[in-house]
Amino acid sequence: MTAETFLAEARAEIERVDALKAYRLQREGALLVDIRPYYNRLAEGEILNALPVERVVLEWRLDPRSPHRIPEISEDRTVIVFCNEGFASSLAARDLRRIGLPHATDLIGGFRAWDEAGLPITDGGSPGIT
Repeated sequence: MTAETFLAEARAEIERVDALKAYRLQREGALLVDIRPYYNRLAEGEILNALPVERVVLEWRLDPRSPHRIPEISEDRTVIVFCNEGFASSLAARDLRRIGLPHATDLIGGFRAWDEAGLPITDGGSPGIT
């Protein structure tokens, strides 16, 4: 299996959203989760009110049954994961669905698509949840 096949299989399991839909969903209560490395958040900025979570702990912090989950997580909450351009986030969203977040998805084009759409961003550099 190639990385492209692996990605295509992951994307077949999720209903991805574009930047405008993600913005609307965020305003309706969806949680945006930034899995980009710190240096990307620092250099490019962050989506306003998104929660930075280090990718290495993502499943533990977002598993709705985990004693290590963040308080914002519940099984019925929509979670939109994003990375720089929407590749790693597709894999992460698929994994979150598998551990009990049926409304997990990812942002098509990632942070850069959000920024290109002119949607709200803020200065970066927030520490990620570990």
